[in-house]
Order: sequence, then structure tokens, then C-alpha cells
Amino acid sequence: MKTYTKSKLNQVKRGHTRATYDVEKINQILDAGFIGFVSYIYEGRAISLPMAYGRKENKIYLHSSQGNRMLLALLENKEMSMTVMHLDALVLARSGLHHSVNYRSATLFGTLKKIEDIKEKEAALFCFMEHMMQGRWDAVRPMLPNELERTMVVEMTIETASAKIRDVDVLDEPEDEKLPIWAGLVPLRQVAEYPISDSKLESYIKIPEHVLNYYKKNK
Repeated sequence: MKTYTKSKLNQVKRGHTRATYDVEKINQILDAGFIGFVSYIYEGRAISLPMAYGRKENKIYLHSSQGNRMLLALLENKEMSMTVMHLDALVLARSGLHHSVNYRSATLFGTLKKIEDIKEKEAALFCFMEHMMQGRWDAVRPMLPNELERTMVVEMTIETASAKIRDVDVLDEPEDEKLPIWAGLVPLRQVAEYPISDSKLESYIKIPEHVLNYYKKNK
């Protein structure tokens, strides 16, 4: 089992019994998501923004316009942190104090670089699109040279990471467990609904198999 080494940077202090540094478990959390929250400093102010990402091994890929202030600020600092989180259930207890949620979250720390080589940039964008939906890259037209030129792609190398997972039942005070108050879990999940074809499509263009496969897997 490969794990990230604990340090002051990635060590979970509060709720440390729910922490894991297992690389495979953290990658599973990353692969189950598509949006991460990225934090940066801009003109002395802390800002956090959601960003779509792709993962390949220990690399995370982000992309935006060449003038994106967040990516430029991160590149200037050469370091980055990102958090991915899945909300799995509301935990409804017998007292307000013990209400909670079940969740999986992973926080990554690493170094950042801008990808300039065209082939590397295409490979990173392929990773990004396949992370979004497997099979999509081969179903769309190739990117034009000017589109690649306008797009900034950055690569984060994950140096260390940690995760927290809560997947347990209600944790009430023992003396409250006999109270006539309902307690339990409300499971939550993100689902795909049936694909809606663009209104400008010709009538003969049907929903492709890879889109239907995604729907069936995630409905």
C-alpha cells in the first residue's frame, strides 16, 4: 500500500481517525469527481474557485484562457492546493449538536508548471476530456491550432495529499438514544439524467453510444 508521508502541510489534525494518506483511496476520490476547489492569493486577497480537472497518475490538469488571473497567480507561485469533496449523506441526529454529513474529501498539494509543447498540451486536454466522459475526445472534431494557442494548460504534480472520510451512522449521546426522536441518514448522490440533444442538431444525428453509456452508468 503506497501512502503519502505525513507532514505539517498535509496532516489531518481534527478528526484524524477519519484521515487516510493512502494514494489509491485518494485517487478514487479524485476519479469520482470532476470539480475541484482551487485557492490562490490575488492582490493580497484569498480567493477559492471551482475548476474542472483531469487526472493521470500523479498529475492534475487544469485549463483556461491565457489571461486567467488564477492560473497566472498560481504559476507565479509555482505551487498549488486543490480540494475535491463528495457529499454522501445527511446525518440527522437526536440533537442539533450531533447533526453531521457523510462525505469523502481529498486535499492535494503540489508544484505547478505551464505546458507549452503542443503535443503535451493535446495529451493534457485529452486527459481532461476523458476524465469528464470516456470516449468523448474521439467523437468531436480536433482542436484548431488557434484554439490551442488561446488555451492555457497547467500541470500540477501531486507532491503530497490527505483525505478525510466519514461513512458511519448517527453518533448521539448514549442518554439520547432512547428519546422518541427520529434519527438516521438521508443518502445523497449525483446522478445523470437522460441526455437532451441540442436544438440545432439535424434530426438524423442520434445520441452517441459513449454518451448513453455514461448515462446508464450514472443514472
